[in-house]
Amino acid sequence: MVQVARSGTDGHDGMSEMDEIVKEFLVESNEGLDQLDRDLVALEKDPEEKDLLASIFRAIHTVKGTSGVLGFPKIESVAHVGESLLSRLRDGKMRLDPQITSGLLAMGDVLRELLGNIDALGVEGDRNVEPVVTRLSALLERTDSSKAADAATADTAPEARKKTTKRVAKKRSKAAVEPLSVAEASPAPASTLAADEAAQSGANLETSEARGPAVSANNIRVDVGLLDKMMNLVGELVLARNQILQYTGSQQDSGFVSAAQRLNLITTELQESVMKTRMQPIGNIWNKLPRLVRDLALSCGKQVRVEMDGAETELDKTIIEAIKDPLTHIVRNAVDHGLEMPEERRSTGKEAEGRLLLRAYHEGGQVNIEISDDGKGVDLEAVREKARQRGLVSAEQAARMSERELLNVLFLPGFSTAKQVTNISGRGVGMDVVKTNIEKIGGTVDLQSVEGKGTALKIKIPLTLAIIPALIATSGGERFAIPQVSLLELVRLEGDGVGKGIEYIHGAPVYRLRGSLLPLVSLNGVLGLDRKKQQEIANIVVLQADDRTFGLIVDEINDTEEIVVKPLSNLLKGLLCFAGATIMGDGTVALILDVMGLAQQASVVTELRDRAVKQMHARNEDGRMESEAWLLTRVGEEGRIAVPLSNVNRLEEFKLSSVEHSGGLEVVQYRGQIMPLVRLSQLLNLPGTDAGEVLPVIVTSQQGRSLGLVVDKIEDVTEQQIAVNRSNDRMYLQGSAVLQQRVTDLLDVHAVMASVCTEFKEVVNA
Repeated sequence: MVQVARSGTDGHDGMSEMDEIVKEFLVESNEGLDQLDRDLVALEKDPEEKDLLASIFRAIHTVKGTSGVLGFPKIESVAHVGESLLSRLRDGKMRLDPQITSGLLAMGDVLRELLGNIDALGVEGDRNVEPVVTRLSALLERTDSSKAADAATADTAPEARKKTTKRVAKKRSKAAVEPLSVAEASPAPASTLAADEAAQSGANLETSEARGPAVSANNIRVDVGLLDKMMNLVGELVLARNQILQYTGSQQDSGFVSAAQRLNLITTELQESVMKTRMQPIGNIWNKLPRLVRDLALSCGKQVRVEMDGAETELDKTIIEAIKDPLTHIVRNAVDHGLEMPEERRSTGKEAEGRLLLRAYHEGGQVNIEISDDGKGVDLEAVREKARQRGLVSAEQAARMSERELLNVLFLPGFSTAKQVTNISGRGVGMDVVKTNIEKIGGTVDLQSVEGKGTALKIKIPLTLAIIPALIATSGGERFAIPQVSLLELVRLEGDGVGKGIEYIHGAPVYRLRGSLLPLVSLNGVLGLDRKKQQEIANIVVLQADDRTFGLIVDEINDTEEIVVKPLSNLLKGLLCFAGATIMGDGTVALILDVMGLAQQASVVTELRDRAVKQMHARNEDGRMESEAWLLTRVGEEGRIAVPLSNVNRLEEFKLSSVEHSGGLEVVQYRGQIMPLVRLSQLLNLPGTDAGEVLPVIVTSQQGRSLGLVVDKIEDVTEQQIAVNRSNDRMYLQGSAVLQQRVTDLLDVHAVMASVCTEFKEVVNA
């Protein structure tokens, strides 16, 4: 085996140029194989389309010829037998059928694997190609008249490969600098020469010439790393631009102001141009779906037609990569669960062939993606019964659930109405992954279904994640950025309007917005910031989270501007309320609010999802929980307690002299409120130690009420997967686990809050 791309000996320049040739070969071959997949699926639908067959033949012929020159015999042998089969199809000696299509698609998969080995290792690897060669040869032998020609081809091909390999080994440097000529690279079999002559005649030649030069003349390949670096530099330039614009308001120098405005315009244009270089059409990932649908339909015994609208709609490369897996999940579900069998479709008056529509379009600075089918729709009664069986809702609650609530249940972790688990649409863990991944990039998912008519899933996602428009607001003396993708409108109440406009239902504030009750959440309350004593003005930011709308009350609304998104450190990733950070024009850091996390923290969104997540943790087959961050503490003499970091708001220290008593409970004055304290050593009946002059306190909050958990020492923070032991069922504990090689009790913060805060409320009311 000759390692052409990795072991040059004729000089550095020769090796470098050979590496470039191999790299170009890998890129073009993979692109050609992707096109081959698409054309084969289309050709199966329309076997008489000669242009498609010519395109497939050219793709495999190019791979075979170039691999022979570069000394990759496995690729050459697989491509050669595939080319012979395609030659028969083009000459009319065979007719395309599902067996031949599947064989050619399998050939493409093997070639991709070999190309991947070359890219990673520099050689084809030990992949056995005989099964696919035998499979394709068996398809060739289905025509008796061509057996003799096939035998001659089989005899000449190995010798040609040997000669090619030897020539490349001897003259590697020469091959690196001379233009590649596929037609003259090696002695080709007779059938190949005949195919070459046919491929270069008439319409085929015109098609080939029309495609080739246009691509090379108008496009160049740029490394993705370079584009990422350019995007980062533009981000820094945007920050510098914002800083300069901060100073222009106070400047009297008209020349400086004019230059700053010019800089602003140029920066904006440069930013847009660089962002365009990262844009890719969504068709790049859609093009792989027809092959996927074909294979799934064959395995299910169904007939499916894929239609695409808006494949040219462009998205940032990062977004494209993020939605690839969710789209695959959705399409798999549509084929497996959504579309019926042909007999069932006919019995209901539908065509035997199901329809799967992919649609994408720009709207309001976002991209909308719709995946719809004309299948049987969602059986809402089956969803209702499954939710009741799993204990997500009581029988009474299940009976009252609306259509929207039932459809949202499908996004719960592990939820599935399938009677039998298959390997086609996942193992009951697909749609929750879709929703989670889309929400991670600031998108939303909406499911609509009509029983007997079909299902449509609509996704809204931002164009890019690097630089986003945001509303800047101030609360508690701190500035925050709110992504405009979640912003619906702004409401301002002044004077008497504050008292009259804000109502209370069961103690929760709401605002009547155009006849609908809008739940209100105070940002100061959720984040534990200082609150204003008297509010003469109420600024309400109306936000959309999941399928819920709520109002976020902030102290001031400043302005809107484009911000550069910076990721949070690992220590802060457990905080639900924040999605990242940005640097403002004056150099200060502002946290970017996570609207969905904020809604969950304030209990605005439905609790069904949280309850299902807890159940998933509790009933994993191997008893393991997902990786979670824990705050490790020491309580009493030897007690070791872990608190979920997601339940920790702040770590404080209070002097013993600041602790007061109210109704038999220890309390402290904290941020304008009376906060009860709970000594975990007493709550859990652990042997206590002599308290020092300072009490370490973990501040946690729920629904606007804070609680201080008093420990003896805060030791560390750890993040790891754990096996939870629930055999020792003690009050206020989730169980125990091994953390940092020591047995540790896991605190149930919600149980502590429910017990202590109810008791405290009764004391205050008394």
